Amino acid sequence: MNRTALAALLTGLLCVTACGRSTANDDPATAATIGTGPATGTITLWAQGAEAEHLPALLKDFETANPDVTVEVTPIPWDAAHSKYQTAIAGGTAPDIGQLGTTWMGEFGAAGALAQVPSDLGAGPFYPGAVASTRLDGGTYAVPWYVDTPVLYYRTDLAARAGFTRPPATWDDFKALAKAFQSKAGSRYGVALAPRDFQGFLPFAWSNGATLTSPDAKSWTIDSPAMVDAARYYQSFFTEGIADRTPSTDPGAYQAAFVDGTVPMFIGGPFEVGALAELGGADFASQYATATLPTAKSATSFVGGSNLVVFEDSPNAAAAWLLIRYLSSPETQVAWYKSVGDLPSVQAAWDDPALAGDAKLAVFGKQLEDVSAPPATTEWTQVQDAGNTQMERLTVAGEDPATAMRTLQETAARIGTGSR
Repeated sequence: MNRTALAALLTGLLCVTACGRSTANDDPATAATIGTGPATGTITLWAQGAEAEHLPALLKDFETANPDVTVEVTPIPWDAAHSKYQTAIAGGTAPDIGQLGTTWMGEFGAAGALAQVPSDLGAGPFYPGAVASTRLDGGTYAVPWYVDTPVLYYRTDLAARAGFTRPPATWDDFKALAKAFQSKAGSRYGVALAPRDFQGFLPFAWSNGATLTSPDAKSWTIDSPAMVDAARYYQSFFTEGIADRTPSTDPGAYQAAFVDGTVPMFIGGPFEVGALAELGGADFASQYATATLPTAKSATSFVGGSNLVVFEDSPNAAAAWLLIRYLSSPETQVAWYKSVGDLPSVQAAWDDPALAGDAKLAVFGKQLEDVSAPPATTEWTQVQDAGNTQMERLTVAGEDPATAMRTLQETAARIGTGSR
């Protein structure tokens, strides 16, 4: 999950994505191995945001262990990263390693721009839900670096006032608590939900057993009964006045509403913990808790984050993969979490007291055991945009859920899935 809106589909050289991959490494069996030798030469790495700022300090141990290697980290702003990567690929100037948002994998992978992950790096250490975004056309083309998944945040003090001493386990519990926040705890709304965000709705769809595509990924299944029922449930929060149809979009508005109790429940990522501490003060942590998402048939949440890739034309791929293996060790992942706050993609890292000993953060580790993600295809961005439009009609205009999902299905069918 990248931290800004996706740019337009790849143009120029990258327009060949419509025809699928056409590189020499299409056969997953051709993936090389890393081996055990030292890293040498210069490794160029592009990273975004706080990652680029903090990486040099983290890489000192790697460079000490490999004295003949130099890692050059180039910071790339998130809002310019997509276009910079596509321009570099088209011009043959891509770095050895890039940081790609999970939703970018389909675009760059289909262009033939990514090298396959060596077979001895493997997917075993990582959360399976995070690995799913790295797989394209039967091969693996990235390594999950850090992960992000939404969980439920709720005000325990106001919940107790409303008669609830446990987090909501089911959809019925979730709605009952939201209503009780209004009727018994004096909150204006029971929960903050996004009225125009199809991605924000997806955990409810997955929880109800819905899927976005058929098992062979060749057709969309957006108008299934399970999807329509989930849309109807989601819509009910707006039609019943439990969620705001026109919430403020000002930065920090929903966190402020959470702190002052006017909207005492929302679904958010791990960065919210720091934001809430800043708004509410150190003592505010005792007034709320996190919990895994409520269940219909499952408690599935959305998985995002960033993947590390080696570009197909890398002149120092061997050393690049050794660096990625270093960044994937549990010890490095814990150190990275302590430095930046990014959640580890490696499951063993969650045994460290820095994560396991924090009740709020431990919930994210539990939630990562049940996550899903949209298809890693170029077409998904178009379908998501169309989904945002239908969610607005559903939540704001009150359109019939079956009609909204049928319209989205028709649009998605015209777009296609990109599967051959």
